[in-house]
Amino acid sequence: MFSSLWLLILSVIRYGPFFIAFVSNNNSSFPKPLSVKDEEMYLLLAQQGDTDAKNKLVEHNLRLVAHITKKYTQAPGADSDDLISIGTVGLIKAINSFDTQKNARLATYAARCIENEILMYMRASKKIQQEISLHECLGHDSDGNEITFIDILTAEDEDVAAKADTNMNIRKLRRYIEETLTDRERKIILMRYGLSGKPFTQRLIAQKMGISRSYVSRIEKKALKKLMHRFASENA
Repeated sequence: MFSSLWLLILSVIRYGPFFIAFVSNNNSSFPKPLSVKDEEMYLLLAQQGDTDAKNKLVEHNLRLVAHITKKYTQAPGADSDDLISIGTVGLIKAINSFDTQKNARLATYAARCIENEILMYMRASKKIQQEISLHECLGHDSDGNEITFIDILTAEDEDVAAKADTNMNIRKLRRYIEETLTDRERKIILMRYGLSGKPFTQRLIAQKMGISRSYVSRIEKKALKKLMHRFASENA
């Protein structure tokens, strides 16, 4: 079974430069939500391939990401910056897959996608799995029901065809990391996303490497851009 941490970095690379810029800036000030009319307009444009419209939808829904991640920040080993980053991946996936024909607001659909992304990440974290009881409450779903680790661990596997496609992309990503990045970039990406063990925050990586957190952020951003361009050029 492939790791959810590989899925995380694959999502980062595949879902665009806006996410990379947001993560590197660690911005904690989020714009207000869009009006219903503006949201409908940007969704229509985004479905037509307008990148600026998609970025606008992400930007104005970051408050939702921050709100959802708050209830998970008390879990052992959780880092608020990491959870915001992971939640943003879920938001981008929601924008890409949202069906405008259904009578629902984007925020309602995105909330579930954001929460699912966070829970998958927490499931993959060995440290959290070891320290939290399988029956401890991690949060609540939209109906008010408690969500525990045992609920996540017993969830059904995804579609076989989709899993095969993802496995293929992960193999490509492994090769791109080896062929495209410098030694320092590779080390930071592997540590940051837990691709060779448990994931580290930018702060911990900075301490281990004897450099500033802002420098780690710049290297991470540069490395992700390299991988994104390599992935785009060979998988167009």
